[in-house]
Amino acid sequence: KSTGEDKYLAFAEHEYWATFDKFWDAQESLLYRDSRFLEARDINGKKIFWARGNGWVFASLVKMIEALPEGHASRDKYIARFKAMANRLAAIQEADGSWHPSLLNPELFDMPENSAASFFTYALAWGVNNELLEKAKYQPVIERAWSSLTKTIYADGRLGYVQPSGYDPRPVHKEDTDVYGVGAFLLAASELYKLAK
Repeated sequence: KSTGEDKYLAFAEHEYWATFDKFWDAQESLLYRDSRFLEARDINGKKIFWARGNGWVFASLVKMIEALPEGHASRDKYIARFKAMANRLAAIQEADGSWHPSLLNPELFDMPENSAASFFTYALAWGVNNELLEKAKYQPVIERAWSSLTKTIYADGRLGYVQPSGYDPRPVHKEDTDVYGVGAFLLAASELYKLAK
């Protein structure tokens, strides 16, 4: 967009889909973090889908859709993946509105993971705000997620339950926080503000 030169978008798309397609599990509509997880299973024999890893990707779909010009040949593919992930994430949301570090085995680490939840909330709200997701279906998901997130902001302003840097599902403590979780939370807040207007 800055240069007006299509070669940069073509390069970005090539790299994006080379990675996305390699790690996309079409059956689960989720992504593996990297090649180490393609065949790996957790102690309960379930596939391992790291919440924050999927959060980064779900938010990146928003950014790629925003960057594409109207009528771009790949736009429908991005939107289809975005909708598939949205549907899956809505289906596996916990009753309290949270998502846990391991998306398909939430009992393994039985606590919220708020960097992922913030990215999910941001992208879901963006999808409703941009009329890609049905408001009637997704607004309750967004509201439950936001309620869960705001319950873990502590008196000192800290957002808790943000998994430390890593590459796989791990235990998270209420004292854990980091800037990427706070940044994702602010992204979510920016879309919630638009949704509320």
